[in-house]
Amino acid sequence: MYVGFTGATGKLVEGNKILSWSFSNSNFSIGHALVTTNLPSFVIPQESVFRSNGFVIGVSVGAVLIVVCGIVIWAVLVRKKREKTEGKEEIKDWELQYWPHRISYQEVYAVTMGFSEENVIGFGANGKVYKGVLLGVEVAVKRISVESEHGMREFLAEVSSLGRLKHKNLVGLRGWSKKEKENLILIYDYMENGSLDKRIFDCDESLILSWEEMIKVLKGVASGILYLHEGWESEVLHRDIKASNVLLDKDMNARLGDFGLARMHHHEELATTTQVIGTPGYMAPEVVRTGQASTQTDVFSFGILVLEVVCGRRPIEDGKPNLLDWLCMLIERGDLLSALDDRIKAKGGYSVEEVEGVVNLGFLCAYPDANERPTMRQVLKVLEEERLDVNLLERIETTLKLSGSREHPTFNLSSYASLATSDIILEGR
Repeated sequence: MYVGFTGATGKLVEGNKILSWSFSNSNFSIGHALVTTNLPSFVIPQESVFRSNGFVIGVSVGAVLIVVCGIVIWAVLVRKKREKTEGKEEIKDWELQYWPHRISYQEVYAVTMGFSEENVIGFGANGKVYKGVLLGVEVAVKRISVESEHGMREFLAEVSSLGRLKHKNLVGLRGWSKKEKENLILIYDYMENGSLDKRIFDCDESLILSWEEMIKVLKGVASGILYLHEGWESEVLHRDIKASNVLLDKDMNARLGDFGLARMHHHEELATTTQVIGTPGYMAPEVVRTGQASTQTDVFSFGILVLEVVCGRRPIEDGKPNLLDWLCMLIERGDLLSALDDRIKAKGGYSVEEVEGVVNLGFLCAYPDANERPTMRQVLKVLEEERLDVNLLERIETTLKLSGSREHPTFNLSSYASLATSDIILEGR
């Protein structure tokens, strides 16, 4: 026979306890009946667990934690959904076409320490420029105001032109960012030696460019402009070439920047520009008259830049003759060497022939008749060979009337210099 116990409940769970047991294989009538008295009590009287303080406190705390976690999860999901939705709404078709990648506004805000005034390194027409470090690399962050239509046009021009250009003598555009209804942001390579303008007019004499450094800078700028005009699938007109838009990297290589006024079009097509835009003193006569821009208007601006760098004088200064008229007077007196910046003279390393050649080249580039100006390819060839091509030299002598009589050159900005500075309202594209 088998003796055992069972407490089967099927699929239900139940606790069973055996408090004691006895067994007999004899007749129960003889006095060997099972002992069923004085057994331990199974039921222990106690207070209900549901009424205990611990249970109440535990349930209350748990409920609060569940509610708090639910709110946090809901807030995170809603925020992610909102960011995803807003991101889709903000990204326009044009934003997907260009190489510079978009950088989050939070990241840009962090690298500039919240656009701290301590990080300001420059000022543009539509905003400030800040220094920052992005992914271990120093960058310049340009914040453009969206309050003016010019700001948006400048931003689009920079991204659509500089964003697709790559050349050693152009400032590199690393990326862009924007915060709706507040800021448009461009992130560039940081140029350790600042702008050419500061190296000419706002630095210690020890930092003034030597003749050799000056020629190197002019070659770099000319190379960058040539790339814009001929080296890409479209022809790009910079339209604002000037000393403050030429930046110098750690090796003193020139980088042309600020493409806020740039226009691009297919080669052999005329640019459809009709508004007078640019910087007074650097604008070609045809731009002042008609607003029409071309590669030759960039050549004119480069010519003014050459003369400005060599002479250490701005194109237009209050109370002084404009740069070109002043140079014409020196040429008339046969004293062209006096045009050279005294600080460059003090450093030496040049010849009279080199100075005259570069000044004459600047004059030819800035000639009033656009058809008489050389191309940037010819200009770069002159600078690289450090001598004037025979044909160019003949054109310069003829143009400036220096081959015989020392007459005052037929070159004068007086007719439009005043117009450019007072009567023209500069507008964006």
